Amino acid sequence: MTRKKVLFLCTGNSCRSQMAEGWAKALAGDKWEVHSAGTNPAGVNPLAVQVMAEAGVDISSQTSKPIDLDLLNTADLVVTLCGDAAESCPVTPPVVRHLHWPLADPAKATGTGEEILAAFRAARDEIKQRLAKLLLEL
Repeated sequence: MTRKKVLFLCTGNSCRSQMAEGWAKALAGDKWEVHSAGTNPAGVNPLAVQVMAEAGVDISSQTSKPIDLDLLNTADLVVTLCGDAAESCPVTPPVVRHLHWPLADPAKATGTGEEILAAFRAARDEIKQRLAKLLLEL
């Protein structure tokens, strides 16, 4: 069985793409070779690490990375998780499938600490649902 090479892209590679990478590794197991990157890497957000740990997924050892063009061009699937990444993502070859999941950036959430955590949890849960559906499709 050939593993699918999947790349999750976001602007900062700090929240949404990191959570997607963590969920994909947890849900797909060895079916996928999973990566994430950012158009402007900004470091992994500690709240993303926290809410993923709440769900039983450890992303604490993941790092924020820039886009690797070789990986981008050889991936089976590229998933952009924000409008900026979708617009500024380098062009991929026609054989690379591209999906866009326009998710709100939890790092931009405002309010109380609990309201901000709720935004991170909502993003985490939506990413998990989308990945579960995607796993059934691939």
